[in-house]
Amino acid sequence: MSNPLKKTMVYLGLADEEETYEETAPQPVARKQSVQPAPVEKAAPVTPLHRPAVVRQPAAGPVSEILTVHPKQYRDAQTIAENFREGIPVIINLSQMSDADARRLIDFASGLSLGLYGRIERVTSKVFLLSPENIAVSGDGAIAQADPEAAPFAAQ
Repeated sequence: MSNPLKKTMVYLGLADEEETYEETAPQPVARKQSVQPAPVEKAAPVTPLHRPAVVRQPAAGPVSEILTVHPKQYRDAQTIAENFREGIPVIINLSQMSDADARRLIDFASGLSLGLYGRIERVTSKVFLLSPENIAVSGDGAIAQADPEAAPFAAQ
């Protein structure tokens, strides 16, 4: 490979290096009468994962609390997640956040609700409801869809 362009392309990963192999004649190997077994390597110790014996499930009883959150920064997502994991419906009012942080928080809330089998619904353009899987939400969802201010957070 004496071509400098080819060498450069191989260096940059744009071409495969062509290697030439010289074949050598096989050398006869003298056989020993007794064959020694190969030494056995010890496997690395394995630490088993211990999962909690009791998995926390949200209570299936009536709703006694709904949390309303007015986040100002993305770090307020922790409060939303902790309460939603406990089975508490969360109303998120994004009116005090920038559009970029609000989108980021809604992406987080969407993943949270998907991961915990809940739902996320738009109430107005900047208000969302996270409801756990054991909570039924009734109402006309078409009102939120027809909201003209819903454009900043519309699905892309």
